[in-house]
Amino acid sequence: MKHRYSILFFPLHVIIDFLSLNVGFLGAYWIKFHEIESVSEYPYGSLWAIFNIIWLIEIVLVKPYVYPRQLFKSDHLVKQLVVLVFVHVGVIAIYWIAVKGYYYSREHLVIAYAIFLLLGSLVRIGGVLFLQEYRARGYNHRRYIVVGYGKLAKTIHGFYEAHPEMGFHFYGYFDDQSPENGEFLQGSYQDLPAYIKENRIDCVYCCMPYMDNNHIRTIVDDAVESDYQVKLLVDFRGFLMRGTSVEYHDFLPVLNLSSQVIADFRISFFKRAFDIIFSSSMLILGSPIFLILAAITKFTSNGPVIFAQKRYGRLGQVFTIYKFRSMYLSSEKSIDGLQHSQGETDPRITPWGGFMRRTRLDELPQFVNVLLGQMSIVGPRPLAQYDVDALMEEVPTDFQKILTVKPGITSIGQVKFGYAVSIEEMVQRLRYDLLYPERRSFLFDMWIIAQTVRVMLQGRGK
Repeated sequence: MKHRYSILFFPLHVIIDFLSLNVGFLGAYWIKFHEIESVSEYPYGSLWAIFNIIWLIEIVLVKPYVYPRQLFKSDHLVKQLVVLVFVHVGVIAIYWIAVKGYYYSREHLVIAYAIFLLLGSLVRIGGVLFLQEYRARGYNHRRYIVVGYGKLAKTIHGFYEAHPEMGFHFYGYFDDQSPENGEFLQGSYQDLPAYIKENRIDCVYCCMPYMDNNHIRTIVDDAVESDYQVKLLVDFRGFLMRGTSVEYHDFLPVLNLSSQVIADFRISFFKRAFDIIFSSSMLILGSPIFLILAAITKFTSNGPVIFAQKRYGRLGQVFTIYKFRSMYLSSEKSIDGLQHSQGETDPRITPWGGFMRRTRLDELPQFVNVLLGQMSIVGPRPLAQYDVDALMEEVPTDFQKILTVKPGITSIGQVKFGYAVSIEEMVQRLRYDLLYPERRSFLFDMWIIAQTVRVMLQGRGK
């Protein structure tokens, strides 16, 4: 049987992670309480069980230990672990609120997760280094051949030659023989079936530019019986661009090479789910804070509590944004030709409004916009009409890129730059926000949210 030891990687990985998780939990308990005997008793016994159950559910749902050799890298595995731990923390937090577990030690949880992350990361890094060295020495290898001889065939061969740690051993090129390629080939198409069985080939790379469909179909049909993988190589170099996606017309795959940025459905789905959960939680749990802020705003200056203004969102759609009013009544109109806030010296901003702007508290009502689907938690800031007109005149191409994603309450530009007071500063903030459409991910969103919270606590918002 091929690869008789590879099947052990999955259960071994699962066992090691469960050991690391429980060592983290028990080690944190001993560090915090200086004893271990009572850990199985109420209330920590139930928390210990929940810890393991949640991790088991994550493994079943996410299947985190299934990946090709090309992704078996330390940075990929550690990032994956961090995401899983973050989800685990979120579920534990929900459990804590549900059972009103105020008797649990926050310090214990922090230490437990720190130990788990440390052990899990060390095991992954060590495992990768061991397997890379093991495979580079010729063990745990995969045999592969390349069908269809040409420049693309030599490229895949060169890739694996440059990465011996992946453990792929080359067993030759196959194609119709000719005077030009005869000296480089191991055999022809007729020699393939016998050669694959005799040498127990694991993977057959088919270079589609040099093959016809009948040969590819024959290789695919024989793959089940002879127990090998078939991988198709298509040469898109030179015109493959960012934003490429695959569309399926029934069972026919169509490669979309449009320059328009294609929204990743999975990212968009989870991002919207996170937006709904997070904004709902903030509106419900933060309602007392909202009422206090509204009362102070009302009593410190005349005018409505909420400031509403038309803004431009994704693909230029207009919606009404909501904020706690930070300026004196009717100050939206320009003073001395000014329309943007001029910072702390702006005479239109109330003293209380200045505090809210520095701490970003004036942005909190926008969770309503998030719940309505007009905004996201993280995304480029939505712009008013005069901002749109100015940016369309200055940097039309960059501005159109920003419109491809939903605007957010906070953004890279908001964290790194803050409010813009001139067209030059608007362009600078736009440069920061342009990083988001290309790099958006759950982890990147979490980083921006964490940076925003830091700015709020330090009162450094500009």
